[in-house]
Amino acid sequence: MAKRVLLAGILGGVLMFLWGGLWHDQLPTGLAGLRSLPGEQAVVSVLKANVSEPGMYLFPGFGVPDDAPFAQKKAAMQNLEKNPGNGPQGFLVYSPVGAGLSPKMLVTEAATNIIQALLVAFLLAQTSLKRFSSRLGFAFVLGLLASITTNISLWNFYQFPTIWIVGQITFLIIGYFLVGIVVAAVVKTGDARSAAAVA
Repeated sequence: MAKRVLLAGILGGVLMFLWGGLWHDQLPTGLAGLRSLPGEQAVVSVLKANVSEPGMYLFPGFGVPDDAPFAQKKAAMQNLEKNPGNGPQGFLVYSPVGAGLSPKMLVTEAATNIIQALLVAFLLAQTSLKRFSSRLGFAFVLGLLASITTNISLWNFYQFPTIWIVGQITFLIIGYFLVGIVVAAVVKTGDARSAAAVA
C-alpha cells in the first residue's frame, strides 16, 4: 500500500502542478481580480523612498514602533477599530527588488503539490471506501476543505476581491478533483483492493 500511496502522490502532484500552469498561464481565470495600480510610477516612487525592507505592511498602521510590546500593539489596534477614520485601508505585501518567476518558485510549487497529493493518498489509504466514486468524493471533500481554509478569511478580514477568491476556490476544487481521480484509481482500499486482486 505504501508504494501505491507514493505513486499516487507523485502522479497526482504532477497533475496538479500542470493544472496550475494551465490555470495561471493559459486561461484568463489566473488574472481574475488582479488590476494594475493607477498612478503606478508615483506610488512606486513613494514606496522606494519610504519602504526599504520586504514584508507585509498594514495601513492605517498601529501608530507604534514595530518592536513595541504586544499589549501596546493590541491597544493600538483596538483604538483603530473604534476610530477607523475616513482614509483608505489595506495591506501591502512588498519587496523592494522584483524577482519575477524563478525556477526555485516552480520547484517549490511542484513539491507542495506533490505533498498535497501524498496527503490525500495517505488519508484515503486509512479509509475502507469500496467504490471509486466514494474515494473520488473523499478527495473532493478534502479539496473543499483546503479551498475555504484560508480563502474565506482573506475575503472576510482583508477584503480580497470576491472574483479573485472565487477563482482561487474554483482552482483548488478542480485541482483536488483531478488529484482525486488519480488517487482513487491507484489507492484501492478495503474490499475494493480485495475485489481488484480477485479480478
